Amino acid sequence: MTVLPDDGLSLAAEFPDANLEQWHGLVAGVLRKSGKEVSGTAAEDALSTALEDGLRTRPLYTAHDAAPDPGFPGFSPFVRGARAEGNTTGGWDVRQRHAVADNTAVLTDLENGVTSLWLVAGEGGIPVTSLGKVLDGVYLDLAPVALDAGSQVTSAAQELLRLYDERSIDRKAARGSLGADPLGHEARTGEVSDFAPVAPLARRCAEEYPGLRALTVDALPYHEAGGSAAQELGASIATGVAYLRELTEAGLSVEQACAQLEFRYAATADQFLTIAKLRAARRLWARVAEVCGAPGAGAQAQHAVVSPVMMTRRDPWVNMLRATIATLAAGVGGADAVTVLPFDHALGLPDAFARRIARNTSTILVEESHLSRVIDPAGGSWYVERLTDELAEAAWRFFRTIERDGGQAAVLRSGRLRTDLATTWAQRSKKLATRREPVTGVSEFPFLSEKPVVRDPAPEQPAGGLPRVRRDEAYEDLRARSDAHLAATGSRPRVFLAAIGPAAAHTARTTFAANLFQAGGIEPVTEGTFEESGATEVCLCSSDALYEERAEDVAGTLKAEGARHVFLAGRPGQYSGVDSYVFAGCDAVAVLTATLDRMGVS
Repeated sequence: MTVLPDDGLSLAAEFPDANLEQWHGLVAGVLRKSGKEVSGTAAEDALSTALEDGLRTRPLYTAHDAAPDPGFPGFSPFVRGARAEGNTTGGWDVRQRHAVADNTAVLTDLENGVTSLWLVAGEGGIPVTSLGKVLDGVYLDLAPVALDAGSQVTSAAQELLRLYDERSIDRKAARGSLGADPLGHEARTGEVSDFAPVAPLARRCAEEYPGLRALTVDALPYHEAGGSAAQELGASIATGVAYLRELTEAGLSVEQACAQLEFRYAATADQFLTIAKLRAARRLWARVAEVCGAPGAGAQAQHAVVSPVMMTRRDPWVNMLRATIATLAAGVGGADAVTVLPFDHALGLPDAFARRIARNTSTILVEESHLSRVIDPAGGSWYVERLTDELAEAAWRFFRTIERDGGQAAVLRSGRLRTDLATTWAQRSKKLATRREPVTGVSEFPFLSEKPVVRDPAPEQPAGGLPRVRRDEAYEDLRARSDAHLAATGSRPRVFLAAIGPAAAHTARTTFAANLFQAGGIEPVTEGTFEESGATEVCLCSSDALYEERAEDVAGTLKAEGARHVFLAGRPGQYSGVDSYVFAGCDAVAVLTATLDRMGVS
């Protein structure tokens, strides 16, 4: 029987405790009704979900799913937070990204909730000579500045330090990052950068500017090249270790070197994976510091950025929802600073409305949802703790392979890392093509008649290194073909949906087919006859039973009326007159590409 609490009241007092085997039996019974004969742990496996990096998410976690002790916030291994107080004193640092010299936008952000600035300077960003103008009116002792200047990091850093002195900012009050990241720049551009100018910056920060970090370990290039969470983590730890070696060889202690690094990670709409990734990253870096003989220096400073990979160009309003979930995950995961990319980030320069929504996302989560009031609120969750542990193990294995092959610089220059990331992205692309990984507004529930959102072009980003991928890219290409056809002919390519039988029999598959074809920019026509539709291709939609009775006759009639290609919405069968099948899990990109090709849509 259930043990009664001290007050003697228990709502479950009269019920026997359930066990895992009983739950397995119930699950097996449900699966049996759907035609799956499984039992025991196989029933649980049938409901598990495969993740990248060989991980699996199970449907149920219990106290038996042991994970290492995460410790306490502010203490090694720092899983529960780098600082003892977490973000409870005022929420996370709301860091807004700026890539153009717009002082008005900078001041507007700072006056309305943004607490620090991420300035992209140099090539593809703000001219280094314009930093003073951009920061005009900014209280540099109150608003931290994080630079991202690529090959021009030395000149940008010197300019920022000059501004501190010019404005009489106490060097102990200056906070932020100079953003030196030679390996990150090489990953972006393919250009090898010399570390020699970075070491003096780090030494100067260590000696004169205790609130400034000289280096950023940016993991976004690996995430944006299609890498998995473990690959992103492993590459970042390998980069951090490379920087530790350089800094200690330049005369800094391990403690001083660790204090010069800030790590930047992507936050995605996969809420639990993002939470686990940030927690795992702190555990991994704590392990590095421990091995280096400085366990107390392993508190990783984290800057989380809403993933550019998941930001879509079609139906960009949905990006607000994605960004909200990613920001929530970053905050719950314990990120010190969070950048919410505006919903129109993928379209060009964000407008004032988009920037306002971006900064207000953090404000609502901190001030109204009170997410920062509790340190590591996901801590203790059997699922989160187990996922954190498994992800950390996978990332550590990947990190060790990088070290085995000579370190981060070596795997970048040999092409090995590029190959690893490309392999992962190819596997994920298959899930996107088959819509096993849906993209709302793009591969699922597209809105063909939406009014395009137009923005001024953003500065061209550095290129020449690892590729930048997007989840929507295959479907974006298809929609662009449809748009060109619309501009040239005045109408989109069309497909006629031939519904067979009553609404109860065809509605589900009619909806499915309409959704699929619209993902490729093909307009589904459901009213009138095939001849009236102006289409050259048709898709039969009905139940399996009615297909057996009527599919062949209807297909033959439609072909006699001029249909060049007949689809059937359902699992592949042997129906005369049917040319191909569309079904859940089919390669939608391949189907839509071939369809547009047949229609002559270039």
